[in-house]
Amino acid sequence: MTAILRKIPKFKNICHYIHFGILTRTFSQKEVVKKEELLHIPVMVNEVLECLQPEAGQTFIDMTFGAGGHSQRILESAPDIKLFVLDRDPVSYSIARRLADRFPGQVEPLLGRFSELPVLLKSHGIRHSSIDGILFDLGCSSMQFDVAERGFSVSKDGPLDMRMDGGRFPEEPTAADVLAKVDEVDLVKILRVYGEEKQAKKIARAVMEARYTFKKLETTSELGDLVASVCVDEERLDKLQRRVHSATKTFQALRIFVNNEVNELNYGMIVAEKYLKVGGKLVTLTFHSLEDRIVKRHLLGNVIDNAINPLPLKYTNVSLWYDRNEVDSLLHSNWKLIHKHVLTPSVEEISTNPRGRSAKLRAATKVIHPNV
Repeated sequence: MTAILRKIPKFKNICHYIHFGILTRTFSQKEVVKKEELLHIPVMVNEVLECLQPEAGQTFIDMTFGAGGHSQRILESAPDIKLFVLDRDPVSYSIARRLADRFPGQVEPLLGRFSELPVLLKSHGIRHSSIDGILFDLGCSSMQFDVAERGFSVSKDGPLDMRMDGGRFPEEPTAADVLAKVDEVDLVKILRVYGEEKQAKKIARAVMEARYTFKKLETTSELGDLVASVCVDEERLDKLQRRVHSATKTFQALRIFVNNEVNELNYGMIVAEKYLKVGGKLVTLTFHSLEDRIVKRHLLGNVIDNAINPLPLKYTNVSLWYDRNEVDSLLHSNWKLIHKHVLTPSVEEISTNPRGRSAKLRAATKVIHPNV
């Protein structure tokens, strides 16, 4: 399965050796844990529970534990729930251990990435087709955005880090390291593919020019100011019509690249299908189109060699004809969608939790395709 992680997309030079890791801890973990437990608001939690339909004695996996808002509601929804909670961030792992103390014998905290999950589950004796429900709440957590030292937020000045794995892999490169070594062509690709940034060429050129003047971009404010100087005539608005910083998409692109999020999500969707029972429920919450596209194409069976097809199914050649059985064998899916259309937060929820404004919920039931 290691080869699967290299499927989407490939770059040259710096991309060859980046496996991505995290920040040495320069902030109080206890303070962050306490703050998150008090302030975290899980997104679309009622819709998540309605899709998962937890029952007494069932087993679930929360693939992105974060601050544990969804996990706690799952545990409270039915007696004797067994819950495996996974997160790559050591701060989240600390919160998970506290939740395990509150629900003794029901919660198993797991520290690792999606690609590490099979080994972690094997150590607990969990086999394929044995899980009743799996939840992905993707994207960056509030605790990562709110701590300046993590380097995720353009609005908080701190070191340009962006690694999610805490002190687990201190030798792995930061966002600042990427900007110091990546070539211009690859940086344009990163910004376009991962950030969907229209000004990718201008921003990449500005980064190269800063490098030629021996200016190393080491803080979030330095990168934010550089991007703002390039996009000076452009005003950007979010879905609530509020002004957003012109570097927001650049930060998103670097974060996704540094943490290998696309490949990890692709791998995570494959792992979820392997471990769910037939009839088990999968629920995903995505926060940008790249994540949602990966989830959607896995659910629809638009996957080639364990990676999503770069083209949607609507792009077809009308001059070609294939036998129906051949088409079904190539584009089969072991998922049955619970909702025909994607679900989004209500106006009321967005007003109380604006950070959830971009959420898209997709849910599916695992089935067995007749041709498999």
